[in-house]
Formats: sequence, structure tokens, C-alpha cells
Amino acid sequence: MVKLIKSITDDPRVKQLGPGLITGAADDDPSGIATYSQAGAQFGNSMLWTVLFTYPLMVGIQMVSARLGFITGKGLAANVKAVFPRSVLYSIVGLLLVANTINIAADIAAMGEALRLLLGGSAHLYSVCFGVLCLTMQVYLRYETYVRYLKWLTLALLSYVAVVFTIHVQWASVARGMLLPNLNLDHDTITIVVAVFGTTISPYLFFWQAAQEMEDLRVLTGRNGGTLPHTHAVARKQMRRIRWDTYIGMGFSNLIAFFIILSAAATLHAAGITDIQTSAQAAEALRPLGGPAAFVLFSLGIIGTGMLAVPVLAGSAAYAVAESFDWQSGMDRKLHEAQGFYGIIGVATVGGVALNFTHLDPVRALVWSAEINGIIAVPIMAVMMLLASRKDIMGDFTIRPRLRRLGWAATAVMAITVVAMISTS
Repeated sequence: MVKLIKSITDDPRVKQLGPGLITGAADDDPSGIATYSQAGAQFGNSMLWTVLFTYPLMVGIQMVSARLGFITGKGLAANVKAVFPRSVLYSIVGLLLVANTINIAADIAAMGEALRLLLGGSAHLYSVCFGVLCLTMQVYLRYETYVRYLKWLTLALLSYVAVVFTIHVQWASVARGMLLPNLNLDHDTITIVVAVFGTTISPYLFFWQAAQEMEDLRVLTGRNGGTLPHTHAVARKQMRRIRWDTYIGMGFSNLIAFFIILSAAATLHAAGITDIQTSAQAAEALRPLGGPAAFVLFSLGIIGTGMLAVPVLAGSAAYAVAESFDWQSGMDRKLHEAQGFYGIIGVATVGGVALNFTHLDPVRALVWSAEINGIIAVPIMAVMMLLASRKDIMGDFTIRPRLRRLGWAATAVMAITVVAMISTS
């Protein structure tokens, strides 16, 4: 087994995986797990089509953000700042910080509750421990070491693949649900579809992947900011690497979402349990239906993906705020070199932990976070598409017509999603 793992990790194609893989895996955070579990519990296999539909859209828009970060050597907020009014930038970044802090609170609460289900004890105490651990890793680990740990944490999501193979699944019904879903276009259906789309295509993913491509450029060239200092041949090679990384990362994200929906459909929906509000509730409901193995795997997956997602949520907010005010940023910097950047990471993480000690309803918090993310996603995506199409920004690497069409299609779908969300609220 050790030799097998070593051979996989030494594969050059695997070594190329980084920002796209981590971004995709972070999308399946405990909040997302709750949404996907609710979709499977309420509608069974009839919601499996959503992850197939969102995959190409997610690939398109994340590839745009990755190219922006790598070609310009700047994060998304810095690129927005260079072209658009400060009022646009501050509005987007302020809402992102609020939404990410609320999302961190919900994720940390879910992690604490999942560990309580496994070990007993205090969920609040576990939440504090998870918050401290995430914050310590971000502040004190070197960038290359930290990214390596995040890559390994993506393996925690495979527990949701394993869950499906511990329960009975009617694969013919799965195929029908994917290709010929039996749905009524009523309020409940639209609400869940909106929730799945909003969970899958989230603004913090745009900021994170662009920032990580910027970080990789720093490591590669030793330069901060500026245009791409490579020959066209090297640049084309990096574009291929970004394409491969994004396809795999977003595919992994949607594959895990597929298995979460499927496991909830095969157990909870089949047993008539259709109201799931949190990921921990889904794990607890799964125990008598799927058996102890399915329960343990589901709970461990919540903890593992939370450890991956919380740093991404805090980090994406920190990059956005730091770039807005021209602060030094980057996880390759020491604490004293980027105090404002790490300060935002601390505020978002500690704020998220603190919210768990208030009377804030975690389910309501998730709704607020989803609504804010949905509202700001559309203008951010439109701005990204405009930036990536400008020759003065991207030089010879403006996005091609096929990617441009895919990116605008994703933007249009999210716009329709927001309208549907508002109309059904």
C-alpha cells in the first residue's frame, strides 16, 4: 500500500495538481454536505442530475479565475481594483468577508458536532480546538508544507465514496434519476436546485484559486506581481497545467457531491426521512439505516473536509481584503511581514468560532451565507469574464471563444439562480 501511494504521489501529473484540486475539494465543505444530504433525502436520486449540469459550468468559471491569477500575478481583488471603482471592490469584498465568516461558523459547528457524535463530550470544546488548529496551521506553516497537507486532506472526501459501498444501492434507479429525473417545478424543488447551484459555484472559490495560482507564480519566479515573466512556450505549458488541474479538481468536487446525494437518497429518502438541516444530523440519521461503518465514514468526512474548507474560507477573505488595501499578503510570508493579511485570517476564523457561542441558528446562518454568496457571485463572475477578455490585462492569453461562452453561460445560470432564490424566499 505504501509503495502504491508513493507511486501515485510521484506521478508528474499528480504533482501538477494543486490550486484546482484543493479548491474543488473545499467546495464540499460541511455546509455543502448538508445541502447535498438534504437534496438526496428530500428528492432521492432525482437530484443527481444537478452535479452533472454544474460540472462544465464550474470548470469554465474556475479556469477563468485561475488564468487571471497566474497570467497577471495578482489575486482577483487586485485585478478588480485595477479596473473598477473602489465602491464596487469594497462592496464585493465586504460581503465576501461576512459570508465567509458565517460559513466558517457553520462548518466549525458541524465539525464539533460530528466529533461529539463519534467520541461524546462537548461539541463547543471541539469547535474551539478545530478553530485553533486551522488558524495555527495557516499562520505558522510554510506555504509549500501547508499546500501539501491540504492535498492530503482532500482524501478525506473519499469517505463518501466508501459510504455508498457499505449500503444497498439500486443502480438502475440511479441511472434513471440522473438522466430522467422525476421532478415537479414547485417551491421545494426550486429551492433545493438553487441551494445546490449556490453551494457548488461559490465566490470564495474564485478568490482562492486565483490567489493560489498567484502564490505558485511567486514560487516559480521569485517575483511579486507583474505580468507573466515567461516565454510563450512556458506559458502555454502552464495553461495546460491549469486546465488539467481544474478539470480534475472540479470533477473530484462534483463526484463527491454525487456520492453524498446518492448515499442520502439510498438511506434517508428510502426510509422516509426527508428533512435534513445539517451535515451532523445527516450522519446521525444514517447510523441506524446504513450501519456503524456508514455513520463513521460520513462523520469523518465532515471533519476532514471542514479542516480543508475553513482555511480556504478564511484565506480567500484575507487575500481579498489585503489586496483591496495594498497590504502584503501570502502564506509564504512570515507573520510580521503580513500582519494585516494574517489578521483577517484570525478575525474570520475566531469570529466563526465565536458565533457558535451565540444564539445564532446554524441553519439560518447557512441560509444567510448562501444568499450573500449567490448575490455577489453574479457580479464577480461578470467582472472576471470582462477582465479575462481584455488584452491589456491578459496580453496574448485572453480567454478563447469556447471558454468565454462557457464562462458567460455559468454567469447566466447563476443570475437565474439568484432570481429564483429571491422569488422563492
